[in-house]
Amino acid sequence: MAQMGVLYVVATPIGNMGDISARAREILAAVSVVAAEDTRHSSQFLRGLGLERPLLSLHEHNERARATELVQRLRAGESVALISDAGTPLVSDPGYQLLRAALAAGIVVSPIPGACAAIAALSAAGLPSDRFCFEGFLPARAAARRRRLTELASDPRTFVIYEAPHRIAASLVDIAAACGGARHACIARELTKKFESFYRGSLDELVARAQSDEDLRRGESVIIVEGAEAEPVSAGRLDETLAVLLRFLPPSMAAEAAAELSGVRKNEAYARALELGKAKRGDSA
Repeated sequence: MAQMGVLYVVATPIGNMGDISARAREILAAVSVVAAEDTRHSSQFLRGLGLERPLLSLHEHNERARATELVQRLRAGESVALISDAGTPLVSDPGYQLLRAALAAGIVVSPIPGACAAIAALSAAGLPSDRFCFEGFLPARAAARRRRLTELASDPRTFVIYEAPHRIAASLVDIAAACGGARHACIARELTKKFESFYRGSLDELVARAQSDEDLRRGESVIIVEGAEAEPVSAGRLDETLAVLLRFLPPSMAAEAAAELSGVRKNEAYARALELGKAKRGDSA
């Protein structure tokens, strides 16, 4: 049951209506008003759930004004559900200004988790997912897009991008140029929908596929790109880093910091920190 004066950030399905959670449906049925990116789309969505709720538009062009209005309503004791057209609000969608205004006013904000295209795509991409960065949509202008890709090309983390169908072929060409055609990647298209498709391979292979396969250029896509190969860290460099950190931190914390700075695995850094600690104690004995 929705509580009075609470802003609920409610994730909705990205395609398959079966992905709506029971909790999300319960909250949507109970709130005073639903703030939606597109009220026409959201009214159809709610009707599909058998719900009729008051709707208020909240999109990039009116968010600041709407935020003031909704905060006033929340202060008066109404409950509000924020939804986007699909997936989790604020993830490449409006809602940030409302959230900040609500928090500044002391309003309780509660997430109702659910579908997110970036996470769904990453979970099935077959690429490293222990560390990743989410870029949302790349700049539409080619020059700005290429500059951003040049910055991402050396990042060792897998990166996740949203792309529109009319730009995906050009974006793949730019990604391959920045990262190298041999880099592995995956395109997840029409996630959870009837024609859900995954395309996996090198960037060169995906560029060729995008140019020859019309289906790949249909629908919304998520592009997941393998991170840059980390440069090997010399034992001497790791020892130097740990020697400084161990002067101020216990071995576990020093190892964690050294792993973050150098890119080595935490357990490797921790084992070396223990060895250095033993050697130091032996010298001072």
